[in-house]
Amino acid sequence: MDKFLWKMIFDCGRSGCLEGLFIATQEEIDNLIGSKVYFGEVLGKHSEVYGAIEEGEITKVDLDSEIVEKVSAILGDTWSGYNPLEYINYDCEQCGYSYYKDEFNFEKNMCIYCVEEIGS
Repeated sequence: MDKFLWKMIFDCGRSGCLEGLFIATQEEIDNLIGSKVYFGEVLGKHSEVYGAIEEGEITKVDLDSEIVEKVSAILGDTWSGYNPLEYINYDCEQCGYSYYKDEFNFEKNMCIYCVEEIGS
């Protein structure tokens, strides 16, 4: 599956915006649109940057996919700024809180903490 270079400009209102250049497949972007993201206090103390990714905030950069592959072998999937794929939040069906992917069990649709608690 081809990977492309994408540009994100996430509007944060009067506080400014977050930008990023990152690598992803078309399918990953299709799944990203409408997803909740939480960037944290990246614009200063008490800034709490979060929201849903909207269609116009992510655009494909016109760059050959072979070049993208070669450069991503050196730089990784995040070329500069923020990669929204790393900040997606998933809601736990058990406790109702939101978690990043490394704290989420997709098979059970729950956070790893609830899975551990139920498994005990």
